[in-house]
Amino acid sequence: MADIQKVGFIGIGNMGGHMARHLVGAGFNLTVMDARPEIVEAFVNEHDCSSENDPKAIGAAVDAVITMLPTSQIVRSVLLGEDGKDGVADGMVDGSLVIDMSTSNPADTVALGKVLAPRGIRVMDAPVAGGVVFAADGSLLITMGGRQEDKDRARPLLEAMGSEISDCGILGGAHTMKALNNYVNAAALITGIEAMSVALKFGIEPDVALDALKSACTGRNNPIEKKIEPHIMTRKFGTGMPVGLICKDINIAVESAVTLGAYAPMAKETARLWEEARDRFGFDPDQSEVVRLWETETGVTISND
Repeated sequence: MADIQKVGFIGIGNMGGHMARHLVGAGFNLTVMDARPEIVEAFVNEHDCSSENDPKAIGAAVDAVITMLPTSQIVRSVLLGEDGKDGVADGMVDGSLVIDMSTSNPADTVALGKVLAPRGIRVMDAPVAGGVVFAADGSLLITMGGRQEDKDRARPLLEAMGSEISDCGILGGAHTMKALNNYVNAAALITGIEAMSVALKFGIEPDVALDALKSACTGRNNPIEKKIEPHIMTRKFGTGMPVGLICKDINIAVESAVTLGAYAPMAKETARLWEEARDRFGFDPDQSEVVRLWETETGVTISND
């Protein structure tokens, strides 16, 4: 199949805006779409690209469509239309490619592929990791799943947005591993918080407890160094990922495990604790603010102050 030159990017929010910008910089002919017209207007005014507000029209104008949206349900609605018609896919032609870079449910991704296959529209998943800072400098970590020829066609686009690309094999494989990675991260964060709260309750100073966890290879991990130390200890709470979206991601992992008949009690308990934090403190607080659940229950404050 021909190389991809014309790209539609749907969802130019905090992450998607940076990703789309890198595609323009790499020389792709870009058309953007977002539910918020003010964001579209600002983006088009700043970058050499066009915009479209008709889903079917953007599908007809491009070789590939990238979706960067909150849920797989929204991805499906945008591509197929709210009533199963007048969606982006209705404008796409045989051989066009959908690249879902959202954190979607892998079962929904596989189902979408089956729906679009009779039309000759290819689907692959390519979710990202790293957050807004990585999106801004083009160093996202990207996993991809789908047919090999589709992944080969998409690679130049992905390389424009990320610094590391890993192949997870079949369609839905990347979304599966993204959910599982997010679950592992979320579980590690709250185990670190729990360890810190017990240490403080015993009378150990916060900085001493943190240094002890960091210096021991058995306890040191990414959430301790990238979330507890810079965001919880300082009370900045600025990782850029809300508690509610962490809950969504963990539940995708749990749903996948249940569907497959896998034994996953830790995932279920991790989901329950994060949901408790969300229900108490809200959807929007930063993921690092999950610490408030342990601070409230234990009566300590994990802080440098």
